[in-house]
Amino acid sequence: MESRAKLFGHAIHPVMIVFPLGLLATSVVFDVIYLFRGSSTMATVAFYMIAAGIVGGFLASPFGTIDWLAIPAGTRAKRIGLMHGGANIVALLIFIFSWWLRRDAPENPETLAVVSSFAGLGLALLGGWLGGELVERLGVGVDDGAHLDAPNSLSGKPASANE
Repeated sequence: MESRAKLFGHAIHPVMIVFPLGLLATSVVFDVIYLFRGSSTMATVAFYMIAAGIVGGFLASPFGTIDWLAIPAGTRAKRIGLMHGGANIVALLIFIFSWWLRRDAPENPETLAVVSSFAGLGLALLGGWLGGELVERLGVGVDDGAHLDAPNSLSGKPASANE
């Protein structure tokens, strides 16, 4: 099943999720450094990374929704897609909560803010795995006829064409 939202022959959603997932995951790394080193700079960096990751998550989600709406009802892919989207929405809400708790003193986050970011990352990783299941196992977002010698996406030829 091909993606419905494409740019230059590639699905937009998988390209867009790299930044928010990376930013949110790295914010947790900076939280860990903050916890071990007590560096207020690391806590502040985590705060801004969370903010950027939230924005990126909001930008990526409409493209995933467009693709999910195109999946036929009653399929395993539709159910997995719903769990994928749901997990990522809740993860984003948890990160929003973590960011909100930090907003008055980003250099010194309270324990609940840090714990929330860890929980958000765990859920985001589950959501990412479910996204991988959609693409890798179920072929959602993969061009029809894709194969190892498919022509370049910019060629204008279908994936099933021989070079």
